[in-house]
Amino acid sequence: MADRVLVIGSGGREHALAWKLAQSPHVKHVFVAPGNAGTADNGKISNSAVSVSNHAALAQFCRDQEIRLVVVGPEVPLAAGIVDDLTAAGIKCFGPTAKAAQLESSKSFTKAFLDRHEIPTARWKSFTDPKAACSFINSANFPALVVKASGLAAGKGVIVASTKEEACKAVTEIMQDKTFGTAGETVVVEELLEGEEVSCLCFTDGITIAPMPPAQDHKRLMDGDEGPNTGGMGAYSPAPQVK
Repeated sequence: MADRVLVIGSGGREHALAWKLAQSPHVKHVFVAPGNAGTADNGKISNSAVSVSNHAALAQFCRDQEIRLVVVGPEVPLAAGIVDDLTAAGIKCFGPTAKAAQLESSKSFTKAFLDRHEIPTARWKSFTDPKAACSFINSANFPALVVKASGLAAGKGVIVASTKEEACKAVTEIMQDKTFGTAGETVVVEELLEGEEVSCLCFTDGITIAPMPPAQDHKRLMDGDEGPNTGGMGAYSPAPQVK
């Protein structure tokens, strides 16, 4: 029997998820909330105006529309506990709980997790005081030139500085000028590592791991690794750097 599915999100990622889900003979219809122009009335796919932040209303929508599965794309609703609340309402979800989503929503949490489990990572320290962060940048015995807003900043909350002065300026912009809002209340200052960056993502149910092909994105805005970081423009897969 074919079922109805709801995809949460509005970007290209959610468009791709809806497109692929609609190809399954097990799927009768795919709703996307809020969706985009590409997911509006496109065959088995349509947009929904249901509130993504109001989890009670969302659960009622799922019951009314007989949604059998909710697939969550963006990080913000995951961090807000959308999976926890819908699961508690008896609706099946694809996505991590709020507790598990901390690996994405808090860089300081993730770095501490990596250290605790002896997973290799760049040397680092987190700060809630900008003066302490700048003092660390100027006294660190390694190139402490990467400054990150600890919270969610749509992939743009990382500044790779070329000098210690530039790194301290980034701290001021993030923590005092609130460039990334509340995401920058805590900053992570870490060691600058140079080389190729490759993302290796996987699906897991907590027991089984199914890897996806490796991907690489060119985050800097301009050619020659110049300009600020973007949310990941220029991504491609598979990445030849990983065989």
